[in-house]
Amino acid sequence: MDYKAIAKHTAQEVLGYSQDTAGWKVVKISKKITVSSKPSKKFSGKIYRVEAIIPESSCKVSDFLYRLDNRLTWDKELKACNMVHRIDSDTIISHTITQSFAMGSISPRDFVDLVHIKRYEGNLNIVCCISVDFPLYPPASNYIRGYNHPCGYICSPLQGNPAYSKLVAFVQTDMRGKLSPSVIEATMPSHLVSFIINAKDGIKALKTSGHECDRRGHSSLPKK
Repeated sequence: MDYKAIAKHTAQEVLGYSQDTAGWKVVKISKKITVSSKPSKKFSGKIYRVEAIIPESSCKVSDFLYRLDNRLTWDKELKACNMVHRIDSDTIISHTITQSFAMGSISPRDFVDLVHIKRYEGNLNIVCCISVDFPLYPPASNYIRGYNHPCGYICSPLQGNPAYSKLVAFVQTDMRGKLSPSVIEATMPSHLVSFIINAKDGIKALKTSGHECDRRGHSSLPKK
C-alpha cells in the first residue's frame, strides 16, 4: 500500500473541504466554537466542520495536533493512543481507542489511521488522517473497528493577528456497529466542542515546555 500517496491525496481532499462553502448547516455554537454539518459524500453519515480561534501560532497548533506522545494528557475522549509505524517525519500510522461517550450509548471504538502533516507557504498547515488497513493491527473482537474517512485540521494565521490561529477541522467518522444515525447526530456536535476545548487547554499547558517554531515555521519537536 502506497501510504505516502494516500497521505498526499488526503491532504488535498481536506484542503478541498475548506474551499467548499455550499450546503453547511450550523448545528451548534458554544464557547466561541462553531460546528456545522452536511451529508458526507463518502458514507451515509455527516461530515462536520468545526471552527475556532486558538491563541497560539499556526505552526504550534498544527504540530501539537500532529503529536501523539502527549495526546492522552489532554484528549479526554481517548483511552489509548499509539504510533505503530513511522513512514517519514511527516507521516505515521496510529492506533487509537476511544472512551465511550453519549452517556455510554456509544461504546469504545478503535481506529487505525494514517496521519500526515502538510505544510504550505504562509504558515498554513494541514494535519489530516484517514483509516487504513495495517496488517499488524487487524480488528479485534473486544472493540468495534471504526473508520475515519478523510478528516483533518487546517491551521492558518488569524488575519490581522498572526500570533493567533484560525482552526478549521473536518470530521467524517463512521462509527460502525448498530448505532442509530440519530444518536450520532445528537451527540457529535457537543463531542466536537469538547474536543476543541480540551485541545485549547492542552496547548495552553504546553506553553511553558519550550515548544518553539524554527525559522521555516517548523516546530522543534523531539526526534523519535
